Amino acid sequence: MPLLPGAEPFHHDGGRTGVLLCHGFTGCPQSMRPWAEHLAAQGLTVSLPRLPGHGTRWQELALTRWTDWYAEIDRAFLDLRSRCDQVFAMGLSMGGTLALRLAQQHGPHVAGLVLVNPSLLTTNRLRGLVPLLKLVVPTVKGVAGDIKKPGMEEVAYDRTPLRAVASLGDLWRVTRDDLHRVEQPILILRSRVDHVVEPENAALLRANVRSTDVEERVLENSYHVATLDNDAETIFAASVEFVRRLAPAARAGG
Repeated sequence: MPLLPGAEPFHHDGGRTGVLLCHGFTGCPQSMRPWAEHLAAQGLTVSLPRLPGHGTRWQELALTRWTDWYAEIDRAFLDLRSRCDQVFAMGLSMGGTLALRLAQQHGPHVAGLVLVNPSLLTTNRLRGLVPLLKLVVPTVKGVAGDIKKPGMEEVAYDRTPLRAVASLGDLWRVTRDDLHRVEQPILILRSRVDHVVEPENAALLRANVRSTDVEERVLENSYHVATLDNDAETIFAASVEFVRRLAPAARAGG
């Protein structure tokens, strides 16, 4: 299946500190590529995989489930672990959910989390109808492209298959249920104006993890896809600062 432009995964071999980047639902690595390249330029080993069903056609996404998406993230994480002393997980939106799930499953082997507008629920009252609607309505309008910066576009699907939405809900549920298993340091970067993920998500996260090292920063000049928006450089710099604070090898530049 041909890939959309920019949907290619990205990998860089750097030092002994690794970073796994997770893109969001219906998106692709394009939304994370500038971030990945910035981390690579700082000497880090970086892996940015393409989630199954993403970066091609929405029909492909309809054939996948959250367990498929997580399996790809888990595989990439294990590969980084085999080559690095410490591995951090960073994600945008659903990518943040997958990073949290990774932390729940691998415990201290995940050195820390950087989460940009992570999702764990929606307050939309129609959410409860998805299990029924998916049987009669194949797709709904896509949620991609929530970017404030003029001229910047996200490569993502313009339609969202409801079967995949239902599976995303399952991912949210299992991740919420296990938030008490998250003890790693966390940096949350949340857009003050986000038309996709409600602020209740970050509040729920802070209230239920067991991490004692949790910081939340508000992005004042970006919408949901903040990694491509006006605050992108703030995200990049903050994530490098976070890694260097926690990883001796990264502080040494190796």
